[in-house]
Amino acid sequence: MIKVSIIGTGNVATHLFNAFLRSTEIEVVQVVGRSKKALLTFESQVQTTTSFTDLEDSHICIIAISDNSIKPVSELLALQNSLIVHTSGSTPMSELSKHDRHGVFYPLQTFSKSKELDFREVPVCVEASKKNDLALLKELANLVSDKVYEINTEQRKSLHLAAVFVNNFTNHLYHIGSEICKENNVPFQILAPLIQETARKIKTLSPHDAQTGPARRRDHNTLSNHLEQLKNPEYKAVYELLSKSIEETYGKEL
Repeated sequence: MIKVSIIGTGNVATHLFNAFLRSTEIEVVQVVGRSKKALLTFESQVQTTTSFTDLEDSHICIIAISDNSIKPVSELLALQNSLIVHTSGSTPMSELSKHDRHGVFYPLQTFSKSKELDFREVPVCVEASKKNDLALLKELANLVSDKVYEINTEQRKSLHLAAVFVNNFTNHLYHIGSEICKENNVPFQILAPLIQETARKIKTLSPHDAQTGPARRRDHNTLSNHLEQLKNPEYKAVYELLSKSIEETYGKEL
């Protein structure tokens, strides 16, 4: 039985908590958070506290909070025997170096409390300062996920950067598309099958080979017409920048 404590009550902490509860080989001994209100979600199932110094012993203490709070919160912890890890994609493992046993347990996914997901499909990237602790993190990760990777800090930072492009920026493009539809009284849901097929394609094709559209074809008439349609200068700038990048990527092929 792996005993785990969680510091944090946000999206990542909530999904980790729920994933751990589904395993008969993991015991969540405590959830720590600043807000008593946020802890109400957990207190019927596990011991909770608002004190970072009032921690129960556990094999692994997971810090699942905002990046800029990881180091100051970790320095408040007086745990002697626990492995201390954070869940950040962009924060170096060394931010926890005050603790002899430290590491990273990074689930690479977009999390929303209101949206359930199959955690077994979530890639979990692990790193640790000691070989035995790395084995422990892999054991924990394998209990909740079928996709476990040993990833070092530099690789993880690159993954996080790539994730911003494929998730955060892509979602913002969905927002722009939604606004264009709204302005012209067109249901955004008409685009849902296109979005789903685009995501499906990269399971069998590389993103490079899956690219279509007027910029890939260097169809300048269509590109000009689209730019004329766009009234929002920020949307126009995004369209021009992305189209230029696509043209330069495929220009030598045409």
